[in-house]
Amino acid sequence: MRAEATAPPMAQPVTVAADAIERPVVELCGARLTLGSRVLWEGLDLTVNAGEFVAVLGPNGSGKTSLMRVLLGLQPLTAGTARVAGRPVRRGSPRLGYIPQQKAMDPQLALRGRDMVRLGLDGHRWGTAAPPWRRAPRERLIANALAAVGATAYAHRPVGRLSGGEQQRLRVAQAVVGDPQVLLCDEPLLSLDLAHQRAVAELIDARRRQHGTTVLFVTHDINPVLPMVDRVLYLVDGRFRVGAPAEVMTSEVLSQLYRTDIDVLRVRNRIVVVGGQDAADAHHIEDQP
Repeated sequence: MRAEATAPPMAQPVTVAADAIERPVVELCGARLTLGSRVLWEGLDLTVNAGEFVAVLGPNGSGKTSLMRVLLGLQPLTAGTARVAGRPVRRGSPRLGYIPQQKAMDPQLALRGRDMVRLGLDGHRWGTAAPPWRRAPRERLIANALAAVGATAYAHRPVGRLSGGEQQRLRVAQAVVGDPQVLLCDEPLLSLDLAHQRAVAELIDARRRQHGTTVLFVTHDINPVLPMVDRVLYLVDGRFRVGAPAEVMTSEVLSQLYRTDIDVLRVRNRIVVVGGQDAADAHHIEDQP
């Protein structure tokens, strides 16, 4: 007998203006993306409003990171349209902040914490340093971003000597220093221990609650962010489903997407997915015979 997932705890409402909530911030219409002869996804219609937290789930190779690249203007769609803040996507858009997964840095890297955050303001620009009259406001932005993620104490330390959790706090600060409307998070909790997963997830959620920032959050494990998630986009082998976690994370829906029997259970307020190997890989759990 299958145990269906019950509704997750309701996230607290985000305090943003009503007109901002109703205005689409991310829009995909009839989106299709292929990789060689393989269709990653097609017919994807997705509208995400200000302040929404959307988790993007699916097995490896389903096109989750490719979706981030499309919105960043790094990879064109095969068909359809993609817009951010009412405009076609483009590379280097200040409306977007990007948080990559945590990766180890060279311990000898001399880049300081505040310099890493500064790259979020001008890392995509060519040319000389900002003139003196512009430096003070920019330094205040950097200081505010560091303070917002609790990284002021290591602003002047070489990033290569920081822990993975400390480095990821700096990546969050780098992503928000330019005050983006959308945060694209590509598995930002990967390789972090549970305590740092919780801390980084809460930083991202605090940003969206305080500023009405839209969050698209690619992850293999929805549990660390489950209380924060408004909707799920689940991608599997060209198919997809969009809806609230309680609507998508069910045995019936995932069995349809994977085209094999999948069991979704709730254990101590955590979602556990049991079934085929692809589903197991998608959720960091063991496949069961």
